[in-house]
Amino acid sequence: MKKPNGTKEKIYSAALQLFAQKGYKATTMREIGKQVGIQQSAIYNHFKNKEAILDEVIENLASSHLINLFENKEPKELYKKGKALLKHISNMFKLISYNTETDTLFRFMMQELFNNERLRVFYNEEFYQKNVKKLSIVFFLMMQDEMIEATDPLLLANEFFAPLFFYQLQIVRLKADNKSTAAAATLFEKHTDFFWDKIKIKEKNNSLF
Repeated sequence: MKKPNGTKEKIYSAALQLFAQKGYKATTMREIGKQVGIQQSAIYNHFKNKEAILDEVIENLASSHLINLFENKEPKELYKKGKALLKHISNMFKLISYNTETDTLFRFMMQELFNNERLRVFYNEEFYQKNVKKLSIVFFLMMQDEMIEATDPLLLANEFFAPLFFYQLQIVRLKADNKSTAAAATLFEKHTDFFWDKIKIKEKNNSLF
């Protein structure tokens, strides 16, 4: 993930926090400057305009674990891991919720999905098209190798991801209200155990009784 430094880093961090709280359109350059403790005009020494800050946020989002769930590995390298792969993905979702920077990026993404067409296109192409479809190919290969029951692999991928987003939103909400997230944090692993138990090929009982 790209790391600006010095004053530029402070501007970026302040802008990201404000984007996540208020939304991109509602945030002004004046507010960003005030948050950092500099004049609005000083921001332009580091960013051409507000859209240039957004460009950097999206660049960091694209290189974060919010988007790169499979670390550029191909399905054939992944599917034999079986349940361990699903646990890895679930754990990444959980860790994102407790990392300050990725948590803020997640809140920004959720905020802007409803307001920013550019981010909606980015989300569809970078998250949905890459991750959900890649997991569906992984599930398809698992089916071919008789690791899991045969069904619609794309539906299965969507069914696996959907609860993880819900649990992540729950943690964000609980943290915002200064409430304990301990119970919600256990749901990621429980989901994986439950999901895998439902889709794996069951061992046949050859007993006559």
